[in-house]
Amino acid sequence: MVDPGIAALRERAASSFGALDAPAIPDDESDRRLFDLGRQLFFDERLSADGQVSCGTCHLTEFGGADGLALSVGVEGRKNPRNAPTVFNTTLQSSQHWRGDRSSLADQAARAPLGMASFGNQDEAEAVGRLRDAGYQAAFVAAFPDANADTALSLANLGTAIAAFEATLITPGRFDEFLRGDDQALDVRERAGLALFLDTGCADCHASPGLGGEQLTKFGLIEPYEQATGSPAVDQGRFDVTGREEDRFVFKVPMLRNVGETAPYFHDGHVIGLEQAVRVMLDVQLGVQLQDFEVENLTAFLRALSGQVPDWYSEP
Repeated sequence: MVDPGIAALRERAASSFGALDAPAIPDDESDRRLFDLGRQLFFDERLSADGQVSCGTCHLTEFGGADGLALSVGVEGRKNPRNAPTVFNTTLQSSQHWRGDRSSLADQAARAPLGMASFGNQDEAEAVGRLRDAGYQAAFVAAFPDANADTALSLANLGTAIAAFEATLITPGRFDEFLRGDDQALDVRERAGLALFLDTGCADCHASPGLGGEQLTKFGLIEPYEQATGSPAVDQGRFDVTGREEDRFVFKVPMLRNVGETAPYFHDGHVIGLEQAVRVMLDVQLGVQLQDFEVENLTAFLRALSGQVPDWYSEP
């Protein structure tokens, strides 16, 4: 028998979110070559200046596709300026990075080798040289048959290949089962949390199948964010990219898929617990006061957004 209350909640949720489909490895031969190359590149430490860092270094399964650090550590122990977001479900986003300054997965991956705090290559020539020294020439020629042997090996093509791999890193879970009609996929507290998520306005920004990742908005709409997070430094956000006053303290709204595993939270990783992060958002973004049990229910729902990591998310 269908519970009308649960059915109504599902209908409300379906208007804001969409269920994730099970991921799959490409079966087309050319697409599979690109996927295989991207997977190998993603986990290859030889592409960094000290031979110790790969994309996978900052994106670990046990931390929901993040790394569990406030600020990620790259070559020679250098700290990155911001917290590493999850790599899972990133294909659902409209842009990449906290400031939305990478237009696509391919753009982000192509530019990553030149990050001085991540891979540490001085320029494209140095990065391509590492690819060549690692023996990638033939694999790039095979994966990009329209390019000649001299141009196939490039950072643009590296970005395309890694993006093809990352696009398969979709993590459906219990929430998707609920959206598809399984009343028991979420328990009573999780369903109550979902209702609060919708009622308090969280879904105004954290919508779509990724529950976020599609908007850029100011962090601290009600009050300065650092007062709630205790951040030791104030990040100007997208303002540092555009120079426009309206972009001061603007960041990309993060996805909430797997958020229960991706602590610490926010761009500087200064908030350790998920419940604390919920309270910060209620205070500085919504100006909403909830009772303790309501915050606990809302947090329970967020933990129910964890999903199954694809079997192929590992070094080949």
